[in-house]
Amino acid sequence: QVQLVQSGGGLVQAGSSLRLSCTVLGLTGARYPMGWFRQAPGKGRTFVASLTWNSDKTYYSDSVKGRFTISRDESEHTLFLEMNSLKPEDTAVYYCAAQLYNSGTYSSEVNYDYWGQGTQVTVSS
Repeated sequence: QVQLVQSGGGLVQAGSSLRLSCTVLGLTGARYPMGWFRQAPGKGRTFVASLTWNSDKTYYSDSVKGRFTISRDESEHTLFLEMNSLKPEDTAVYYCAAQLYNSGTYSSEVNYDYWGQGTQVTVSS
């Protein structure tokens, strides 16, 4: 059974940094695209960042480009999202996701097969 277990998040002030983690259980030995999405209060889930199956390319939404960094530790089967210069508009529940098959498309949630439980990030002004 595949599980994505998230950690990190919390309440911080604007300008602060946070790191989110997402450990993949049950897909050991495989390499697959992964991403981060977020859902702000009263809004739909939107793309934040993703990386390809071999981590050779990364993609970011315009709203986080230059502030957030996605990375992966293959040996620990863990995905990270380093978030710097946080803004109140970054407040959302953040979800990690994994594609079982490499769809070649990395910013649409419909291409992701497994999801983490979500973690709250709240940025105060």
